[in-house]
Amino acid sequence: MQLNNLKPGEGSKHALKRLGRGIGSGLGKTGGRGHKGQKSRAGGFHKVGFEGGQMPMHRRLPKRGFISLNRAFKAEVRLDDLNLLPVDTVDLLVLKQAGIVPQLAKTVRVILAGKIEKSIKLVGIPATKGAKAAIEAAGGSVVEAEA
Repeated sequence: MQLNNLKPGEGSKHALKRLGRGIGSGLGKTGGRGHKGQKSRAGGFHKVGFEGGQMPMHRRLPKRGFISLNRAFKAEVRLDDLNLLPVDTVDLLVLKQAGIVPQLAKTVRVILAGKIEKSIKLVGIPATKGAKAAIEAAGGSVVEAEA
């Protein structure tokens, strides 16, 4: 194979429509643009969402919802995820090294989702009431960080 012998695959390229080449071509006169109006003219275009001067939909409808700027720095850990860890003492650094929480995470919370089968000691990681009860029932403990 040589670069000067390369060709596109059979049927992958189509000839462009040749507009305005007479009535016999089927694309003469208006050239597929219809009659009159902004879109029939050269350079005639409008912005996405433009409604001819009417107040556009995205401005008629009320704003709604909220996206926290801190969401990249918060993470939640399931009880199932704690079973996968090879160590018994778990802190934020261990969770980051195991890939359970993103590297950007600054605050982590353990939630009651799934089951925990082994005894684990959480250090400096808060847990929900149900998750804390499940960890303690499995023989583990939750040590809150000193403020």
